[in-house]
Amino acid sequence: MPLTEQINEIRNRFSEDAAGISTGALSFEDVRVKYLGRKGLVVGLFSQMDSVSSEDRPALGSQLNSLKSEISEQLENHVAGSDDSGSATLSIDCTLPGNPILSGSIHPLTQVLNEIKSIFKQIGFSLAYGPEVDTDFYNFEALNISKHHPARDMQDTFYLSPETLLRTHTSGSQIHFMEDHEPPVRIISPGRVYRNEDISVRSYCLFHQIEGLYVDKTVTFADLKGTLDYFAKQLYGKNVKTRFRPSYFPFTEPSAEMDVSCIFCKGKGCNICKYAGWLEILGCGMVDPEVFKSVGYDPEGWNGYAFGMGIERMAMLKYGVKDIRMFYEGDVRFLDQF
Repeated sequence: MPLTEQINEIRNRFSEDAAGISTGALSFEDVRVKYLGRKGLVVGLFSQMDSVSSEDRPALGSQLNSLKSEISEQLENHVAGSDDSGSATLSIDCTLPGNPILSGSIHPLTQVLNEIKSIFKQIGFSLAYGPEVDTDFYNFEALNISKHHPARDMQDTFYLSPETLLRTHTSGSQIHFMEDHEPPVRIISPGRVYRNEDISVRSYCLFHQIEGLYVDKTVTFADLKGTLDYFAKQLYGKNVKTRFRPSYFPFTEPSAEMDVSCIFCKGKGCNICKYAGWLEILGCGMVDPEVFKSVGYDPEGWNGYAFGMGIERMAMLKYGVKDIRMFYEGDVRFLDQF
């Protein structure tokens, strides 16, 4: 059969098949592949051009290109929901409810961290950051924790080499900052810390802390108590009560732990606070003179206070989360609540 007749025959066959798409007798994809696929009828016609004489080739080539363009255009019109006459062809059932648009949310730990940073920024604290991979000097010795100090037993450390480690607290950020800045100093330093602990309801191998440091000429323990009492009321509500209990930290003297009245039972006693009516939220104290000596500050002319808290613990108390592992599991059902 001459090539011209084949072109006309395929044009007629396509018209019939296109009508079958509109009625649902044929699928759109089957028709597209049949005519425009790699082994389709139109491609088969182009392969016959080698046997056409050079005189007839331009005219037949033009007819083939026109056929391919016609078929492509009609298929595109079908996808757009219209036929050659311009009548609408609905391919989507508009009566069905639409797909919900999923949106992300800020992680609860980030929310609490941002809130804490905002509270301290309001009273003059600046942000400072330290390295997560640090040396034994900055993580321990400069903080008055010598090689054989028993306080090292409280922190199961990930050592990368004999003198390099993943920091176990953000307190080392104080040392880095004081080495590079002259007093007075008023900073908070948030970040991740790492400890080789068993993963359980209350502990994880990594967590977040935020460290605070204020150094000036006449800083007192009363200043520390006033600052932290203001912070607790801003975070947990103006009716929360605070108390300070004597404690021990190598880098502060005197040292204390700060409690807040249980935010769940309002201090009456419940299983969350173990019926004590109080919840411990952070450690604090006046900076030990030995720490000032390690960074070149004169302990006779400067004094200051420091405090540190775990962001996970603050978030667990604020939101009533009972398992620290839930913050790291990536369960959307949990995260969507925040």
